[in-house]
Amino acid sequence: MNASNEAMHGWRLVLDYTPFPDIARGRWLSSARPGIYRLVPPWVYRHPRFFGVGHIAGGVVQAAAGLICLAYGVPGWAAFFLGIAALNLAGGFWYLSIDRSAPAPA
Repeated sequence: MNASNEAMHGWRLVLDYTPFPDIARGRWLSSARPGIYRLVPPWVYRHPRFFGVGHIAGGVVQAAAGLICLAYGVPGWAAFFLGIAALNLAGGFWYLSIDRSAPAPA
């Protein structure tokens, strides 16, 4: 076990959800990332269009579930699904705006 793995004992181990913790953690903590990229995980900012479209698709499905719940008279579940749908749609459009603002690869 190397020094980076020895530091992972305790509560930090619970918060680790990366499939390859040594590789991803090294990039996450070591690289100086500018501005908005500090809020976005590394595997997402490498492919923001893919994750943005995925969030939008999930938001549409959740909005449909919310509308179905609303049609059947279950306002609590409808509010839950519509709220989650709004967050997913906002996140998806945010990722797409990040993708549009990125410079073209040279």
